[in-house]
Amino acid sequence: MRRKTFDALVSGAGLLLAVVLIAAGGVLAWGSSFVASNVHSQLASQKIFFPPKAAFANAKPGSEITPSMITTIEPYAGQQLLTGPQARAYADDFIAVHLSEMPYGGVYATVSAQALANPTDTALKAEQAAVFQGTSLRSMLLNAYGWATIGTVAGIAAIGAFVAGGLMLLFAGLGFRHYRKVSPAKEIVLGSKTPAPLEV
Repeated sequence: MRRKTFDALVSGAGLLLAVVLIAAGGVLAWGSSFVASNVHSQLASQKIFFPPKAAFANAKPGSEITPSMITTIEPYAGQQLLTGPQARAYADDFIAVHLSEMPYGGVYATVSAQALANPTDTALKAEQAAVFQGTSLRSMLLNAYGWATIGTVAGIAAIGAFVAGGLMLLFAGLGFRHYRKVSPAKEIVLGSKTPAPLEV
């Protein structure tokens, strides 16, 4: 095979791959931006705020603020819940803690079964409603966190695709440059034990 033909094929393939990578990076960047914007707007519309800083001064088990929340919730004290990490913290380190302190561990299936078995127990009915609301909100917040994580991964992948695409453009450019400089008569001997030296 002629060296010029080889250079043209390899450089052309590199250029095509660069275009594909850059296009993929654009799609991933758009996806990341869309997810971040959507998660932010959906969370903002709920107007959920973390407890104020002062509430953490009297943390004790069984109260609104438990000792476990000092390290997990206090960093967000007073802030509006707007991001995926905030949603995860509120769901797992605030709501889940309060659910776990309720009778039957705040497990909806268990509370619901008890409420069905005792249809006249109004306190149990109220607990069933509270557990349902808490579990539903926690589920929605964790869903937002999951999408926010996907958006973050897509953003990182977009950067990687752009970098790889840029490198492929550089290599393709170097390949075409070599294509213009190499002698038309130069051959690449395929299967040779001692490959011919490459012209630069």
